[in-house]
Amino acid sequence: MRLCFIEVEVFVRINWAMGLDVGRLLTATQQMMRSCAAGVPPADNPGVVLGTILGVLGKSGRDKVTIVASPGIADFGAWLEQLLAESTGKHGAALIPVDDEPLGAPGVYAQDRLFVYMRLAGEADAGQDEAVAEIERAGYTLVRIAVTDRYHIGQEFFRWELATAVAGSILGINPFDQPDVEASKDKTRELTTAYELSGRLPPETALFEEQGLTLFADEKNLKAIGKANTLVECLAAHFERMREGDYCALLAYVERNKRHRDALQDIRILIRDRKRVATCLGFGPRFLHSTGQAYKGGPNTGVFLQLTCDDLADIQVPDQKYTFGVVKAAQARGDFEVLAERDRRVLRIHLGPHVVAGLTSLKDAVRQALA
Repeated sequence: MRLCFIEVEVFVRINWAMGLDVGRLLTATQQMMRSCAAGVPPADNPGVVLGTILGVLGKSGRDKVTIVASPGIADFGAWLEQLLAESTGKHGAALIPVDDEPLGAPGVYAQDRLFVYMRLAGEADAGQDEAVAEIERAGYTLVRIAVTDRYHIGQEFFRWELATAVAGSILGINPFDQPDVEASKDKTRELTTAYELSGRLPPETALFEEQGLTLFADEKNLKAIGKANTLVECLAAHFERMREGDYCALLAYVERNKRHRDALQDIRILIRDRKRVATCLGFGPRFLHSTGQAYKGGPNTGVFLQLTCDDLADIQVPDQKYTFGVVKAAQARGDFEVLAERDRRVLRIHLGPHVVAGLTSLKDAVRQALA
């Protein structure tokens, strides 16, 4: 979470390359820096105030930080997701960021939510405004952050960096390390080394295959889902393990494109609306360096569904026997092993080579499992 000099330089260079007015961006950001200075009383310090809200509410159980942002700055949520999860998700504590979850009616939410609405002045969405207002009227905790214009986004980077450090202090963790990220890397290295030696990844034993979907589980999770022997029955037993205060995360090692994303969004909405749990969607291996830290190092409140696929096109890694597809498969299997070792509730579904068809079948099975 450190905003070091190298990161600032990269931030400036990228914005310059995009043709933005870097001077205007930095001037606006400096206003927030001065407002968050050490000499500013805590009650008047935007970073300290936000961090205190996050930390105190997170410690009391409202730890699902649900990010709502105007369309013009919606991508800020992806950065914030990494900041919160990687900085706070350790030693059994975490602020679980919920990014890009479509807004629903108040009745689909539980009381473990903290909504943060980042509203871009002059570019706000009227429908989003009303949906947020309805959630607020229903009594859910809501933080409103007014972003004056797009050039003020640098202010929010600074505010949230400081707020996360403050929240980490309240949660009793060190926000400046990521001790659980390396665990998946170690497993991945073991698997790719095995491939180098034998020309294949270690064999796996599937539970069963149905409609082109193959299901995998470790011994503990297999025992937990009982005698289920169809995909719908396994999913129903898996979802039945969700409790109040849990969240569900879809860990999708598939190409991030509109068709895949839309299908996965439909699945997460089905789960949220039926089980009233916060939902997260991560595309692998990207999420390993963001929410992956919280999934493994945070509280054991996650219910995970890992999705993998065969790559129709693959590329050889230079000077290695394995391909990039093998590396991706090793990353998925390594992360699955670490989640299982941490006693996380996790199942893996292999979609095969036809991802869209696989996701369509999975969505139908999820709908039946939740009926």
